[in-house]
Amino acid sequence: MSETTHDDPVTLSGAASPDEGLTPAELAARHGLSVSGARPGLGEYVRQLWGRRHFILAFSQAKLTAQYSQAKLGQLWQVATPLLNAAVYFFIFGVILEADRGMPREVYIPFLVTGVFVFTFTQSSVMAGVRAISGNLGLVRALHFPRASLPVSFSLQQLQQLLFSMIVLFVVAAGFGSYPDLSWLLIVPVLALQFLFNTGLALIMARAGAKTPDLAQLMPFVMRTWMYASGVMFSIPVMLADEPEWIATVLQWNPAAIYMDLMRFALIDGYGSSNLPDHVWAAAVGWAVLFAVGGFVYFWKAEERYGRG
Repeated sequence: MSETTHDDPVTLSGAASPDEGLTPAELAARHGLSVSGARPGLGEYVRQLWGRRHFILAFSQAKLTAQYSQAKLGQLWQVATPLLNAAVYFFIFGVILEADRGMPREVYIPFLVTGVFVFTFTQSSVMAGVRAISGNLGLVRALHFPRASLPVSFSLQQLQQLLFSMIVLFVVAAGFGSYPDLSWLLIVPVLALQFLFNTGLALIMARAGAKTPDLAQLMPFVMRTWMYASGVMFSIPVMLADEPEWIATVLQWNPAAIYMDLMRFALIDGYGSSNLPDHVWAAAVGWAVLFAVGGFVYFWKAEERYGRG
C-alpha cells in the first residue's frame, strides 16, 4: 500500500520596498539627505558669512602682508605705487597736456593724488574680485564655507591698503595748504560708502570671473577706460565745458567720479561744493546700496556652482 502526498507549490515573495518607485530627490528627502554644497537661504547665508567674520579679517590681513613680502621695501610699496602713478599722471596731464585748465597748483596736485588713490581702491577691488574664486579653487574645493567670504575679504584687504596710504594723502593735502578741519570728518562716510560699492562690484565680478576666467585679462582695459572717463586727472565739468552738458552730467554721476569728488571736497580747501553734481550724497548712498545688495544677491544665487568646474 502506498500513500502519495501532493503538496501545493509555495511561492516566496517579499513585501514591496517602501522606496520602490521614488525619484532620487524623493528618496533623499525620505532618508533626510541633502545635496552637498547646496545653496542655503539668503538669511542663513548672511548668518554663515557673519560667523566667518574672523576668518575674513585674518585672511585679508594675511594677503596684505604677503602681497609685498618678496620686495625689499615691503609694505612701503602700498604707498609708493599710487604715488608714482600720480607723479606720472602729473607730468603727462598736468605739465604736458595742461589738464589742470587753470586750476591752481596747490589745488590740482592734491586733486590728482586724491583721484589716483581713491580710484586705485576701486580698481584693485575689482581686479581682486575677478580672481577671488578662480584664483582660489583649491581652497573653494577643499573647505565648506560661504564663498562670498573671498571677495569680501579681498575688498577689505584693499580698504586696509588705502587706509595705510591715506597717511601720505593727508601729508600731500597739508603740504599744499589744505589743513585738517571739520570737513575731514566726511572722509569716514565716503570711505564706508565706497567700500560697500566696491564690495558689491567685487562680488559681481567674482561670479563672472568664476565662470569666465579669461575676464581677468580683459578687465585692465575696462578699468583704464573707466579711469579716463571718471576725471581722475582732470575736472570733468571744466574739461567738457565746450561739449553738450549731458555728457559731463553722465560722467559726473558715475560712481567712481562721485566718490573721488566727495573725497576731494572733504580734503581740499579749494575744491568747493560747486564742483559737485546735484544730490551727490544721495547718489553716493544709492550706488553703494544698489551694488552692495544687488551684488551680494547675484553672487549668492550661484553659490552651489563655485568650484564645480
